[in-house]
Amino acid sequence: MISLPLLSHAISSCNGPCRDLNDCDGQLICINGKCNDDPDVGTHICGKNPPPPPSGGRGSGCSQYGTLTCGGSAYPTYKCSPPVTSSTAAKLTNNDFSEGGDGGGPSSCDGKYHSNSERIVALSTGWFANSSRCGKMIKITAKNGRSVMAKVVDECDSMQGCDAEHAYQPPCKNNIVDGSDAVWSALGLDKNVGIVGVTWSMA
Repeated sequence: MISLPLLSHAISSCNGPCRDLNDCDGQLICINGKCNDDPDVGTHICGKNPPPPPSGGRGSGCSQYGTLTCGGSAYPTYKCSPPVTSSTAAKLTNNDFSEGGDGGGPSSCDGKYHSNSERIVALSTGWFANSSRCGKMIKITAKNGRSVMAKVVDECDSMQGCDAEHAYQPPCKNNIVDGSDAVWSALGLDKNVGIVGVTWSMA
């Protein structure tokens, strides 16, 4: 029996050692013990020719990073989000931050679950900015003119998804403000709509 050293959830990048998909970063897969591009998805993260940015990629200020396939569908992944301004356009979605809710695991900022009566949000990976916005307040404004202040407690992961940690949901788009029930209520919006256009800024 060959014993391999435990990677203990270490994330390997291109050509790094691996035993399964969980050992590889982003959209890389484990091929012959090394992390590499997924030929089925056609990623070029390790290759010398990165995929061209999607049309209008420059204008949006954030190009697609790769693709994650799950449930037979391919989803774009992003490491970045559009630039933050005094009125940043975003899509407001609804998240259940409580234990057992559709948010998956506990909030990444504090490792805790939160009540949906709290005015809290998760931000797309680029806006979450490596946890640098944790605990910060943002101002969200709906098209009906109503605004609310909400605290950043979690990341809406634009790179990973389709696993238990992410409640088996696909990766977030790069322009998501994922708000609690309380945020939707304060804005006078119906959460059953699922997604609405808003703007946000740092408070």
